[in-house]
Amino acid sequence: MYKVAPIYPQSLKRYRISGIVRLDIVISSRGTVDSVSLVGGNPMFVDAAVTAVKKWKYVPAESETKSQVEFKFDPGQNP
Repeated sequence: MYKVAPIYPQSLKRYRISGIVRLDIVISSRGTVDSVSLVGGNPMFVDAAVTAVKKWKYVPAESETKSQVEFKFDPGQNP
């Protein structure tokens, strides 16, 4: 229903570093992200990815759901 894109860390823009972060998420029956755990990726982008995914909202369901998401950080494409 609602997704927020992660913000490329300002402190890294001058270095033009790219990276990927993969996260496992648990979505509650209410549609909120209840927990987030790192699967892998560039540690410099983990905080930005976790902050964004915690703001996501899903359609409520009968039970909790697990999913995996991937964020690609590119200094030329991220805000």
